[in-house]
Amino acid sequence: MNVNAYLQRIDYRGPLAPTAAVLRELQLAHLLTVPFENLSIHSSEPIVLDDEALFTKIVEHKRGGFCYECNGLFAALLRALGFDVTMLSAEVANASGGFSEPFDHMALMVRLEQRWLADVGFGDSFLEPLLLDERSEQIQGERAYRIAPDDNYLILSRCVNEEWKPEYRFTLKPYEYQDFAGMCRYHQTSPQSHFTQGRICSRATAHGGRITLSVGKGSTPSDMRLITTTRNGDRHEQILQSREEYADALRIHFGVVMTG
Repeated sequence: MNVNAYLQRIDYRGPLAPTAAVLRELQLAHLLTVPFENLSIHSSEPIVLDDEALFTKIVEHKRGGFCYECNGLFAALLRALGFDVTMLSAEVANASGGFSEPFDHMALMVRLEQRWLADVGFGDSFLEPLLLDERSEQIQGERAYRIAPDDNYLILSRCVNEEWKPEYRFTLKPYEYQDFAGMCRYHQTSPQSHFTQGRICSRATAHGGRITLSVGKGSTPSDMRLITTTRNGDRHEQILQSREEYADALRIHFGVVMTG
């Protein structure tokens, strides 16, 4: 692991001691610079879950990835800096009130004086790590999150219009890359996976908003949208008129240049 190259990739110049403050700054830096994206799936690029392959993609080629990639490599960075990190299997909440299959999402537990839930691979969610053993709401800017026990699980929820909406549930059992391989393959190949339905590239912005480049399954110009949101919920959509505009938006807003 070339730690300096990784830190340069996420534009981080702060202290490196394994502390809660450093963990917080590293997660935020990652979310501001490394996009959540599934472009490999639509470019016939196999996704390989190991540190070397992910470092090449995310750091050297200045790409992003989905949860297994972003959180997998972030875990490797944290370990290289002396953090105690565990990969966790999470099941994502769905519209029917249930949850997806195990290993549908990878999250991270980081043990310091207290235990933290870290995540740089869930799209529009918490920007800073959450205290894993805190049961009251945890406020981040305009948002509130809560981690609550439910039988053998812990459920991460976000408060939306004064109602708690689950985002995902998880256990604290430790796992490795190979445990996520089956679901990683499913999301790359299955027509039932939302990752095969269209392209997305998205990252947090410095003032609490988000910028997202979304392309529907048809990939016609009318399907290409550049969406910006602000911290207070303002939203602006721009329809891109050509594949050249799409490529320019990828490069300008995300630093991504696709070669395939």
